Amino acid sequence: MKIVVLVKEVPDTYGDRKLDLETGLADRGASERVLDEIGERALEVALSYAEKDADTEVVVMSMASDAATASIRKGLAMGAASAVHIVDEALAGADLGVTARTLAAAITRTGFDLVITGNLSTDGAGGVLPAMLAEHLGVPQATALSSVEISAESVQGTRATDFGTARVTAELPAVISITEALPDARFPNFKGIMAAKKKPFETLTLADLGVDVDPGAAPQSIMTTIAEKPPRTAGVKITDEGDAGEKLAAYLIENRLV
Repeated sequence: MKIVVLVKEVPDTYGDRKLDLETGLADRGASERVLDEIGERALEVALSYAEKDADTEVVVMSMASDAATASIRKGLAMGAASAVHIVDEALAGADLGVTARTLAAAITRTGFDLVITGNLSTDGAGGVLPAMLAEHLGVPQATALSSVEISAESVQGTRATDFGTARVTAELPAVISITEALPDARFPNFKGIMAAKKKPFETLTLADLGVDVDPGAAPQSIMTTIAEKPPRTAGVKITDEGDAGEKLAAYLIENRLV
């Protein structure tokens, strides 16, 4: 079985996250860049199954800039057998439609029995990419799984619903996405870090994938305006001089909070 795990380099959630006020894109140099935790959990699901099935190959895949190479290699150090890195200047600021089309082409080229992703990234938080991938690939999907069971023929899992939980099953090949209910990812050890340097690492461009992104075409998403977040101002301090209740009520009414 071949399992493709999609990972993404994102700004560290513990650091400053800013937008470039000229382009509207995330300023990825404003803080440390790391592999998204939800992607690491997805990789852990694949690696845990591969440990029980010696015939399983795990491939990490990411669409990112050249600067993301080290982050992708972390997936190799954790235990993935190979990596695919999609790099192209035309993909800078790609929306979900372009991203899904490009990743689907790369997954098809690589070959797969199962694709595992996180349910949404911490930077874009779109949450629809797994479903879009399944549509492009023409395979069933099982999204937002809080538990996963993989077999040679199918994948099963549990997902939360408005009425409790639901048990879902998809025949392979398929696309699934997981939530943070899945276990934390393992840490790369020294042996894994050294082995990662010798593992296959393929770099692909849009030309390699036969995907055309026309910069002159109508945009699939439009940014209307962007502005820097205003600095936080001091709040109103109410001193109790016997009339604090009246002052508080007046403040709430003035700001239409009641």
